[in-house]
Amino acid sequence: MLPELFSSYNDLEERIRITHQFGVGRLLLDLNKNRYEHLTIEEVINGLYFGVNNTNKYELLPDAFLFHEQSLRREILEKLLADAGISNSWTWIARHKSMKNFIEEIKGGQNTPEGELNELIGYRNDAAHGALIDDFLGFNALLELCDFVESICQALADLITYKVIKQKEIIGEAKKIGKITEWFQKPQAGVAKITDISLSINSNLFLVNENIAYCQSAMIQSIKIEDESVNEAKVTDEMEIGLKFDVDAKLGLDLYMLL
Repeated sequence: MLPELFSSYNDLEERIRITHQFGVGRLLLDLNKNRYEHLTIEEVINGLYFGVNNTNKYELLPDAFLFHEQSLRREILEKLLADAGISNSWTWIARHKSMKNFIEEIKGGQNTPEGELNELIGYRNDAAHGALIDDFLGFNALLELCDFVESICQALADLITYKVIKQKEIIGEAKKIGKITEWFQKPQAGVAKITDISLSINSNLFLVNENIAYCQSAMIQSIKIEDESVNEAKVTDEMEIGLKFDVDAKLGLDLYMLL
């Protein structure tokens, strides 16, 4: 997605460009290996060539970013993501609601996200490289590991969505339109201060708060202005509007709309 968010190769962070250039060199050396049989030398070279010469639209091959020989422990996972422009990933993972629910409800607060990841990698390494194993994890323990992996994946999916929205805001393809100032749990509805936008029922927004690692798509199910239901609202100056979504939300979330 980076070429869609950064029209020029030189606009990419230096770290991304260095990682990409190093990766292209590695790919050229390893192109005869079976794992890269899906690539041609032209595909490997063209993305970098078009980028540095600013001619055609450049491309970034995912393969050029995926050279890591170690298991994805916290520091390796953080580096892998940072090399692609996604910084502070572990802070987001640890704060994310799916991970907090896993640690608090499934693990009873008896572990940390990093500790759980290390356990998973330890089990994997024992199975792959250890001696003959005659002691197996039980059914529930395996399901807990699946829940943990799902929690990490959900947190990362939301983090990437958040990073995309923030970059789209910079290039004028997304806009912060307001903030939720009141929220009522039971009807899944609240009050938001909205500025300079047109809203309608079935419009899609993004509910965002970086401090609590929250980024979720939401569809507007109903709109109220001064307790009167309307199908659409055209807002110029700041106005308080009642909104009901198809998902749960909370106080303090910023509202973003893609343009």
